[in-house]
Amino acid sequence: MAQQQQISLPAKLINGGIAGMVGVTCVFPIDLAKTRLQNQRSGQQLYKNMMDCLIKTVRSEGYFGMYRGAAVNLTLVTPEKAIKLAANDFFRHQLSKDSGKLTVFKEMLAGCCAGMCQVIITTPMEMLKIQLQDAGRLAAQQRVMPSVVATLKIGGTSAVLSRAYNTSPAPQVMRVSATEITRELLRTKGVTGLYRGLGATLMRDMPFSVVYFPLFAHLHQLGQHSSEDPSVPFYWSFMSGCAAGSIAAVAVSPCDVVKTRLQSLKKGANEETYNGVVDCVRNILRKEGPGAFLKGASCRALVIAPLFGIAQVVYSVGVGEFLLGYTPHNIYSA
Repeated sequence: MAQQQQISLPAKLINGGIAGMVGVTCVFPIDLAKTRLQNQRSGQQLYKNMMDCLIKTVRSEGYFGMYRGAAVNLTLVTPEKAIKLAANDFFRHQLSKDSGKLTVFKEMLAGCCAGMCQVIITTPMEMLKIQLQDAGRLAAQQRVMPSVVATLKIGGTSAVLSRAYNTSPAPQVMRVSATEITRELLRTKGVTGLYRGLGATLMRDMPFSVVYFPLFAHLHQLGQHSSEDPSVPFYWSFMSGCAAGSIAAVAVSPCDVVKTRLQSLKKGANEETYNGVVDCVRNILRKEGPGAFLKGASCRALVIAPLFGIAQVVYSVGVGEFLLGYTPHNIYSA
């Protein structure tokens, strides 16, 4: 059993990587709309909803404007998803060693630990992605209000970071790479610059995993043919992943709004800077009301549902195991 766990770990990492890359490619435009909807303030709304945001993005930035920041996700989503899924399996295995059965509390604990592990990759990935995704919104805001000049609030102006956004009324968004932003953050802020919003990321990802993994495990178990034949059809894995993912995503949506606001380095006209999680929550409540915490919630559900549905199909079918030649198909460790 120990040997099987050992040789299956590389396969689990491959599964997480493949699932992450396929999922991100499919849903990234919706994720971009989510970021822009979450960052716009009441009274300065450029986008009415997700479809309005995507249509305006295509008109002003072209089709590939919907994929701004996708390269960062595609590069880092492999280790991120691999760590998340493999860590959950590892902790579930460790916690079930004694009794051979997992209680709901232990399932939640395993999910919580997996969420803690993934933020090593998630925080810098989200940090860079948000800067690139939100550039078009700020450029559009300048076209609507060209007399107002947006200011960079990261402790001083930076030519590299400023080029991520177009602060003039010109219609085109200046291009800047994630590499350039990373170098500038490391130069001005050090490694901590890439981990801005770490607390908010933990506040989002730990509860998400606590909800998602136990819920998925129980939904997935309902699809078993019988106690003698525990195999589950791939479509049931997909539906279980979608259902658990969307529920968990909406549940932690307020935390995601706080994280997005904190990690946005560039602020538009009349957009405040926050001094930590508590200050961010207090200001959002005071200026925008409780409803602001659900901005982009439907977009996030639409992103997470297929993302984790695809992930669980790849994972449960055992694509990694098949590629490495361990087993034919249908390997799944509950």
